[in-house]
Amino acid sequence: MKPYEHLAAFGTLDGELQLGGMPLSRLAARVGSTPFFAYDRGILDARVDRLRAALPNRVELSYAMKANPMPAVVQHLATRVDRIDVASAGEMQVALDSTISADRVSFAGPGKAPSEIRQAVAAGIIVEVESTTEIQRVIDAGEALGLTPRIAIRVNPDFAVKGSGMRMGGGPQQFGIDAELVPRVLDEYAPAGLDIVGFHVFAGSQNLNAAIISEAQRRTVDLVSDLAAHLAAPVRYLNLGGGFGIPYTEKDQPLDLEAVAQGLHTLVDGPLSERMPEATPVIELGRYLVGECGVYVTRVLDRKVSRGKTYLVVDGGMHHQLAASGNFGQAIRRNYPVIVGNRADSAQNEHATVVGCLCTPLDLLADDIELPQADIDDLVVIFQQGAYGLTASPTAFLGHPAPAEVLV
Repeated sequence: MKPYEHLAAFGTLDGELQLGGMPLSRLAARVGSTPFFAYDRGILDARVDRLRAALPNRVELSYAMKANPMPAVVQHLATRVDRIDVASAGEMQVALDSTISADRVSFAGPGKAPSEIRQAVAAGIIVEVESTTEIQRVIDAGEALGLTPRIAIRVNPDFAVKGSGMRMGGGPQQFGIDAELVPRVLDEYAPAGLDIVGFHVFAGSQNLNAAIISEAQRRTVDLVSDLAAHLAAPVRYLNLGGGFGIPYTEKDQPLDLEAVAQGLHTLVDGPLSERMPEATPVIELGRYLVGECGVYVTRVLDRKVSRGKTYLVVDGGMHHQLAASGNFGQAIRRNYPVIVGNRADSAQNEHATVVGCLCTPLDLLADDIELPQADIDDLVVIFQQGAYGLTASPTAFLGHPAPAEVLV
């Protein structure tokens, strides 16, 4: 998607990007400093509403907090989604501080410490176990606390999902218990005083292909329905994962949500209802929920021309924008959608390269991109920043101050 296609969602007034109905320059003045991340709750709500309208009523929506754990964002989403998934004790505390009930929280991720597991069991959270070591730690916590822990088995499926930004299933993985081992594990731990509520299968993330996502969901239901035969009780919880992607560059086409939803309707009304009628299917989304509601705003500190190439040097950079800058040069970087937010309607364009304030040539935010002609103190805005922005970046690198975050 091109940068100006994003303006339709946010809106402009008198040449300025609007965030939460407020002109960008006014918001920047209220925040008091740049750079900062801003998340638009109206766009966030519109995404939730669209998902609710498209997905089957039986499907519950879970927010994967790792995408954006800002407490204000989590507090808001706690009123809009059915569940929250956490991946650490820190995220667990943020979830428990929200209005969502503890029994609607799940805890996934490899390498859970015994202390974290104990906290989750004490709170009544579903622990999505990734190994037999974790199962034993859950049992130990339940015995020490005098509680019956609730767990779901995270399964490493015997299939991989093509087209995903990150593959998290199929082949050897640190995630989940290999599918072929699950029957033996269920048989072994059946008498262990656990409430095994169901399964979690998450095969990949950042996928823009509806057909591939639907195929993975079908194969997940087939896999879990076979594994369910080894459970003493019916499956009550079936986390189908998510993996719904968002477009970051011009070559990316948005996910066809309606096509994914159509496949889910067929799956829920057919095989899932027939084989696991008591199961609650869950779609766990992070990036797809919050990614497009956020922007990163940074101020031009300097404008210089070097041998015919124009550089805009800004007060932000790679330390807040690891993904947009190309992950320390380890990924083929492509320009994210970028505008000059206080000159959104300008017709006087130029080609410029936006770089940050760090002492490394890797600190590149936009390379030779067409922008309105910008000057010192103008505000450069990077879109698609609601997910995996601040908390997925090396904020301590070179000791610059951390950016602010606001929900508007």
